[in-house]
Amino acid sequence: MERVAITEKAQIIVQELKKKHGNLIFHQSGGCCDGSAPMLLPKEDFYIDDSDILLGELLEVPFYMNKDQFEYWKHTHLIIDVIEGRGASFSLEIPLGVRFIVHSKLLR
Repeated sequence: MERVAITEKAQIIVQELKKKHGNLIFHQSGGCCDGSAPMLLPKEDFYIDDSDILLGELLEVPFYMNKDQFEYWKHTHLIIDVIEGRGASFSLEIPLGVRFIVHSKLLR
């Protein structure tokens, strides 16, 4: 079952950032700052452990979510999109003046 997808607009940003930064990872923690906003980070800068679940890949970029956060989202299909505006995270798209957001719909 596909759990995560990405809009065309967000794909353009991810491709641009892959060219600039190399291997990347999406992570959605549900922590502070932007709360449950997905963050795009250099793969080597983020430690994945047993508290993270792989939901899928977007443009060969793995998308992980913290287990506790997954409990809230487990009945949904996530669509990663991008909007104008600065988020309050360390995500790589922030200097571009955009930020990733999540749209969701219930799984059937």
